[in-house]
Amino acid sequence: MKYLFYIIDIVGIITLILGIAFFIRAKNQIKKDLSKRKEEFNKPRVVVIGGGTGQSIFLRGLKKITPNITAVVTVADDGGGSGILRSDLGMLPPGDIRNCLVALANIEPTMQEVMQYRFEEGGLKGQSFGNLFLAAMNGLYGNFEMAVYKLSEIFNITGRVLPVTLESIDLVAKLSNGNIIKGESRIPREVRKQKSKIEEIYLEPKDAKPLDEVINSIYEADYIVMGPGSLYTSIIPNLLVDGMVKAIKETKAAKIYIPNVMTQPGETDKYDVLDHIKAINKHTKEDLIDYIIVNNEIIPDSQFEKYKKDGANQVLLDKYQRNVLKSMGIKIIEDDLIEIKNDYIRHHADSICNIIDNLALNSSYDKAR
Repeated sequence: MKYLFYIIDIVGIITLILGIAFFIRAKNQIKKDLSKRKEEFNKPRVVVIGGGTGQSIFLRGLKKITPNITAVVTVADDGGGSGILRSDLGMLPPGDIRNCLVALANIEPTMQEVMQYRFEEGGLKGQSFGNLFLAAMNGLYGNFEMAVYKLSEIFNITGRVLPVTLESIDLVAKLSNGNIIKGESRIPREVRKQKSKIEEIYLEPKDAKPLDEVINSIYEADYIVMGPGSLYTSIIPNLLVDGMVKAIKETKAAKIYIPNVMTQPGETDKYDVLDHIKAINKHTKEDLIDYIIVNNEIIPDSQFEKYKKDGANQVLLDKYQRNVLKSMGIKIIEDDLIEIKNDYIRHHADSICNIIDNLALNSSYDKAR
């Protein structure tokens, strides 16, 4: 019996020690969690407005410097697999949303590949699995916003992805020859076919309302980044949604525009940097831009031969444009921002993100002039 009491005492002491150790460990973990949350809270809050491949590439880099990301995505797409699902199921186009979700996802690489997989045969030919997944979630919940939210949870994304509006909208272009072209996918084709540039674009309906979360994120942001992406079919359509310009104008956030590194045939033929800014100001009737981030690396002709065949050129800045932009109060940040991968010329996401990170760390970025 005496030994039994000894054993009970020893067990009690061990239990007490383990309990104290567990308590200390739990306390330290709570401290770590609180420290991490505090660190994340102090990271810049960035709203990225756009659509298309450029936005998703940029988001992959951005999530390395801040978790506080809101990707606001256009839903005017009516072409490809997204257009088919939009027509057949009456849902918003999922393609650009899917790309942003995958870009911000924290999932296994294999799952990312599955989400981007496109069927090559049968009735689903050309359709991506990710689009179908989002369509299934939309059907399950009967609400596109909820479908995106649930998929964000499944993929454990950094930040959040929001469609700019839940309303079905169409993009319409008035060409310089007076003709009206309806449909985002038709506009570049008709511009080239009719050899007439875009004079103006607008939405139908014109009074489409944005999500409340989109507007709130703009007011709470430290930085609003417009681009990179197609000027007339990715950037400006978001700005045409009712209330967007007002919120961007009123927010205290710094407004940054990143023009594409190459012109887009059927959209921005022969455009320079200043032409991009003028187009935004014309459609918003406001001077929205505080900073512009521009590539200044000259690409050898041999590296973009196929682009030249399509009529594309580099979007560059000269002395005259610099002077005009300065007179407009726009700070210019220039750097080598190009990445060439598989003969495809695009922005180097990490380079852009380093610039934004420096803007966040310094009251004035040392390359702004």
